[in-house]
Amino acid sequence: MITIETKNEEETIRFAKKLTTYLKPGMTLLLKGDLGAGKTTFTKGIGEGLGVGRIIKSPTYTIVREYPNGKFPLYHVDLYRLTESEVPELGLDEYFEGDGISVVEWPSVSLEDLPEKHLEIELKSDGKNPKKRVITLRAVGKEYEEILKHI
Repeated sequence: MITIETKNEEETIRFAKKLTTYLKPGMTLLLKGDLGAGKTTFTKGIGEGLGVGRIIKSPTYTIVREYPNGKFPLYHVDLYRLTESEVPELGLDEYFEGDGISVVEWPSVSLEDLPEKHLEIELKSDGKNPKKRVITLRAVGKEYEEILKHI
């Protein structure tokens, strides 16, 4: 586990962009944090790092947004509006086992339907400075542990 702090949105995006250097197809990132913590902002950095060439938008109402262009496809999933029983019906395995990077916001809705091995990224705002973020990364699986060694 490692924790870093970013001073503003731009630094958060830069950090996420740097993280893509170590990502491989089929990897899953689970983003945790309160509303407004910066999960979609972090995903914007992932998209920039992968070179998707499109504006990253929150998939809250669409559930999944696919960005097929770039180094690897980016699959941005948001489980916020779903119940645990609805998640298996989505067929998310196709994304998790595919050739892209899956980023899942609000994973706690249905952890049992998500990949066992993943990189958990928790974002918290600093109570004193609303732009500052504390980002904690936890690796589950050797591939993901290797990523933390490089950060």
